[in-house]
Amino acid sequence: MNIIGGLKLPSGNCVFFHLASLIKQRKCNHLCRNFISKGQRYLLSVSNTDIYKNVHHGSGQFCFQPSQLLGEKTTSLQISSAVSAWNTQIIRSFHTSPSFQAAPVPLFWIIVKPAQKLFAIILGRSIRNWWKALPPNKRELLKESAKKNKWKILLGVSSLGVLFVMFYFTHLEETPITGRARLLVFGKEHFRELSQMEYDMWMEEFKNKMLPETDARYQVVERVVGHLSESNKDIPQVSALQWVIHVVDEPGVNAFVLPNGQVFVFTGLLDAVSDIHQLSFILGHEIAHAVLEHAAEKASLVHFLDFLSLIFLTMIWAICPRDSLAVVGQWIQSKLQEFMFDRPYSRTLEAEADKVGLQFAAKACVDVRASSVFWQQMELAETIQGQPKLPEWLSTHPSHENRAEHLDRLIPEALKIRESCNCPSLSGPDPRLIFRLNMQHLLESAKDQETPNSTKHDLSKPKLDFPHS
Repeated sequence: MNIIGGLKLPSGNCVFFHLASLIKQRKCNHLCRNFISKGQRYLLSVSNTDIYKNVHHGSGQFCFQPSQLLGEKTTSLQISSAVSAWNTQIIRSFHTSPSFQAAPVPLFWIIVKPAQKLFAIILGRSIRNWWKALPPNKRELLKESAKKNKWKILLGVSSLGVLFVMFYFTHLEETPITGRARLLVFGKEHFRELSQMEYDMWMEEFKNKMLPETDARYQVVERVVGHLSESNKDIPQVSALQWVIHVVDEPGVNAFVLPNGQVFVFTGLLDAVSDIHQLSFILGHEIAHAVLEHAAEKASLVHFLDFLSLIFLTMIWAICPRDSLAVVGQWIQSKLQEFMFDRPYSRTLEAEADKVGLQFAAKACVDVRASSVFWQQMELAETIQGQPKLPEWLSTHPSHENRAEHLDRLIPEALKIRESCNCPSLSGPDPRLIFRLNMQHLLESAKDQETPNSTKHDLSKPKLDFPHS
């Protein structure tokens, strides 16, 4: 987020270009740039802006002053055909809290998991070889015996299934804040202790890229996280953690929070947001992941499903007549588990973090309407860059467009929360409306500058599909 409270980062990565020419030159694989309109642009320079100059003190909370944070008024919205752009090398992909950046699963599982699969493969293959080596008459005897004792076999299998069901329901807990029932196998405290291992790994990797506490960008992130935690200190899970800030000088658009409260923010994210409101929502989303203990929940589900899959893995290697077919069957099984359980569950957790993060931002008196605009900007950047749109079911995160629509549905409730916290009224223009007006203006400008011959529909030219708020 090049543009964040109290500072203006170097804009060497930003370029100015004409939208119409960009549309014509998309075949040349130009780097995507994301648009920031005049009405949305919040260039926070140290000389003229300080995040705490725009803070009210009321009802024991810090409150952002929305009218000052939004920048220019709507009445002065005159958008030129040359607009400021995001560095889309930075926005190529934004996946907060990726699975590798969540806290590691318990150490014993890391060691035992490969051994479990190897044991299942060896057992299944041994059963197959044993069956092949049996004389035909003994095979028939075993088949007849199985038919006579089919109810006993069915009872044994059912008993095993009941044990798994009992284990599942005896390990259900209620998710903080949302009250959703979820499986939690690992102890919360033990899991947080293990997250220290990953924290040490990240500190070792980024030891030469950490911004000092005197850096203005570090101070902005520190103030935003402090403001969010202070405004939500009535939530026990928020006040129980000590939030420690780390700002990494990396171009990737990324941020994540470890279960022990260690906050990591890449400067690429600071280059990507338009204003302090977007930054507050993104960090609220990441804090929500830690507060809701999503890392432990996801690890618990994966561990439970992997244990169940051992039974099917053994059956695959026992039934398939050749090893090559067993390998294919094992691959199909893993993909079915991934796309039917793992990824959909991950998208559910992301949507829940969006909801709770929006509530955190609302209690901090942030302009929550800016949350959906961030994802619309990300969608626009990828559209102009010409990146292929993969189906959402292939991803661990919701698509940018669906994410923006989901947030738009949550914003009315967040505005009520904001009002109940005695926050100052949102006197400025709705950033969603500004974004839509800007996109319409840019499209009209592009159409006006097309040649008369270009009015015919050319299927060879890709079309921009701007998301609607």
